[in-house]
Amino acid sequence: MKRVARIAFGFVALCSLLAPGCASRSTHETPEYYLFRPAVEKLYGYAHAVRVGNDIKISGAVSMDDQGELVAPGDLEQQMKNCYGDLAKILAHFGCTFDDVTVENIYTTDMQGFIKVAAYRNELYKGRFPAGTWLEVKGLALQGQLIEIDMEARISR
Repeated sequence: MKRVARIAFGFVALCSLLAPGCASRSTHETPEYYLFRPAVEKLYGYAHAVRVGNDIKISGAVSMDDQGELVAPGDLEQQMKNCYGDLAKILAHFGCTFDDVTVENIYTTDMQGFIKVAAYRNELYKGRFPAGTWLEVKGLALQGQLIEIDMEARISR
């Protein structure tokens, strides 16, 4: 029985060395955490973005100011533009643009309203759109938030 256990352990160890993923990446790439609104992020317990190697994961952007207060209550289009404005700044921190975005997920409390203003995205994504999902949700973190957008990007240089 001990021999079988040693063989199984050796196989798992070998696979972890050969297979791509967290085990092989974690020893070579240290995450870089970026706080866009440090006080708000500390209060709620998250980092707005994390870069590991050439991959960037960006937490959901909402229409808020630096104190965490809702901006543009009741105005879905302006809230969407505020989200994209913040996302552009976060991307720029890593030397990226919307051309580097690979995944974009949109959560809204008003899908029909979002569809009416979604053409704004054509101004951001020139030539191609990222993969992503649009979901209508019952609510977001703060009362009055109508949209939240998260994304992933890849540094291509």
